[in-house]
Amino acid sequence: MSQPEGELDPRYSSEGTTAHSWSEAEAVLEEAELFWISTMRPDGRPHVTPVLAVWRDGALHFGTGPGERKARNLAQNPHVVLTTGTNSWTKGYDVVVEGEAVRVSDDERLRVLAAAWEAKYGAFWHYEVRDGCFHHGPGRAFVFSVAPDTVFGFGKGEPFSQTRWRLG
Repeated sequence: MSQPEGELDPRYSSEGTTAHSWSEAEAVLEEAELFWISTMRPDGRPHVTPVLAVWRDGALHFGTGPGERKARNLAQNPHVVLTTGTNSWTKGYDVVVEGEAVRVSDDERLRVLAAAWEAKYGAFWHYEVRDGCFHHGPGRAFVFSVAPDTVFGFGKGEPFSQTRWRLG
């Protein structure tokens, strides 16, 4: 698959800067330890919470208990935004992923994702896979995949930049 071309938005970018490459955004998605997921409650109010996520096969993957607010929200509206980056204004690179969360229930694929979770986050995040879910201790988690429709990258500090990639 060819790399998507980034579009620089000059309104939010320092003069003379160029669009960041897709490989830079992907590196942030692969290395980030924490993401913030935004979902919509059934009454239209937003819900935002931190999640761990793994970038694999062109998608972000995250888990949630079936009774958690985000899982209940996704049952009504699968559109999500996942963000990651730094809490600094003058340095770093933030990435925002917009897409649709699709539940992953194939045990073979879940085993691959469970191995990726443990490789990234350590043995505490070892999951058993059965019945289309991750199992950890007494609980189970649904796993969702978000293949990006649109991704935004925000370079902070001079030069500031805003790059958009359209993938979906």
